[in-house]
Amino acid sequence: MSDLETRLKSAIRAVPDFPKPGILFRDITPVLEDARLCNDAVEGFQRAMEGVRVDAIAGIESRGFLFGMPLALALGIPFVTVRKKGKLPWKTVSYSYDLEYGSAEVEMHVDSIRPGMNVMVHDDLLATGGTAMAAAELVRMQGGTVTAFSFLIELSFLNGMERLKPFNAKAIRLVTY
Repeated sequence: MSDLETRLKSAIRAVPDFPKPGILFRDITPVLEDARLCNDAVEGFQRAMEGVRVDAIAGIESRGFLFGMPLALALGIPFVTVRKKGKLPWKTVSYSYDLEYGSAEVEMHVDSIRPGMNVMVHDDLLATGGTAMAAAELVRMQGGTVTAFSFLIELSFLNGMERLKPFNAKAIRLVTY
């Protein structure tokens, strides 16, 4: 385990029975309250990306914005928002996907990704992989290529990486449970 992973794990709070009984929620707000640790996390993502071509970062609403935007700024590349249906003000492309109970839909603006762009899909947490897969499909629908996925946390026991394998992209996670 890296020093950064150790420091992040010691800051991430485990909250039992939230948002419902039987769930152990991984709360990243203590990480966000530590400016140095946040900066170190952004640098950790940068180091892990070495050798991967990325022209833009697509951050998933809303916690994917927290590290995705600073990382895009550090790399000098665009940050693209992936939002829940109905949240973006202009023309969008959308993708629907199934959840354990029901379905969801995410969108991005139609002009966010240009054909041939190499895109990293970023979120704070990888659980079952459904939302990250949906964001990657949005990139693909617009002619982009997903070259990487990045997550602050991966809950490996939920096998979310399996859903992302068809994209043949690098997978970056700073913390794994």
